[in-house]
Amino acid sequence: MNPRRLTPSMSLLLAFEASARHLSFTRAATELALTQSAVSRQVQALEDLLEVSLFRREKRRIALTEAGELYQQEVAEALQRIRSASLQAISYRSGRGAFHLAALPTFTAKWLMPRLNRFYARHPGILVHLHSRVTRFDLDLAGIDAVIAVGDGDWPGLVPHLLMTEKVVPVISPALAGQPPRSNPANLADHMLLQVAARPAIWRRWFEAHGLPIRTMRMGAQFELTTHLIQAVASGIGVGLLPTFLVQDELEQGVLAPALDEEFNTGAGYYFLASPDKLATPAVAAFRDWLLEESTQPQR
Repeated sequence: MNPRRLTPSMSLLLAFEASARHLSFTRAATELALTQSAVSRQVQALEDLLEVSLFRREKRRIALTEAGELYQQEVAEALQRIRSASLQAISYRSGRGAFHLAALPTFTAKWLMPRLNRFYARHPGILVHLHSRVTRFDLDLAGIDAVIAVGDGDWPGLVPHLLMTEKVVPVISPALAGQPPRSNPANLADHMLLQVAARPAIWRRWFEAHGLPIRTMRMGAQFELTTHLIQAVASGIGVGLLPTFLVQDELEQGVLAPALDEEFNTGAGYYFLASPDKLATPAVAAFRDWLLEESTQPQR
C-alpha cells in the first residue's frame, strides 16, 4: 500500500481532528485560523486519500461515521502525543518551560498563592499559568497540563500525588456562636446547613458519623465556590463544614468561630494529578516535587 495513504499530512489531520471535535467545519476553521471552505476541502482530501467517508453531511450539520469515530480517537491521541513531545523538547531548553495548571479557586487563593513565590524563587525560568476549575473536565480538550483536585485521586489517565488529607470543621459566625452554645453536635441541627454544590453528601456523612438522625438536617443553600460559602457563614446565614486549612485565617481573625471544637476526616484528599507524559517534562516535574515538599511543611 502507498505509504502516503497511511501518513496523511499534518494539515489534513489537524483539519479533521478539529472538525470532529467541534462537529462543525466553521468552528474548526475559527480554531485553525482558516476559512470554512479550506477546512472542508482538507477533510474531503483526507477522505479521498483514505477512500473512506469520515463524516456524514446532513444539510447544514455534520456527524462522524463509525469509521470517523474510530479515526478521531486514534488521531486525537496521536496529535496529543506529538504536542507533549514538542512541549518536552522545548522545556529542556536551558531548563526553562511553562505549563497550564487547573486548581480549585479557593485552594489556589488560600493555600497555593501565598506559597507560589517560593517556587518562582527556586525555578525562575518556569511559568505556571493558573486556571480555576471546580468539577472534572477533559484536560487535553481544555489545554491543561496538570490539575489540583479534591477527591479519591482516581482520575483515569492521570497519576495522583497526595498533597494532604481533608479534615473539615463546622464553623459559624461569632454572632451566632453562643445561641445556644455549640458543645453538642446535635445542636447544629438548629441552624441551616450550608454546603458546596460539588460536595452534596458531606453533611450527611458528618451526621451519620456522629450518630445523628438524617431527618433532623436542615439543608440550606448550595454554593459553587468555597469562598462564597465562607462569606455566607460569616454573614450568619448558617453553619458550614469547611476544610480547616481554608478557614484558618478567618478563625484566627474572629471572622468565623468553630461551631464544634473537633475536626472530621472526610476520607478525601487534595491531589496533584498529571499524565505520565506531562510528568516527564521538567517544568511539571519540578512543580510536582515542590508541591510535595510544601505539603509536608506546617500549614502556617
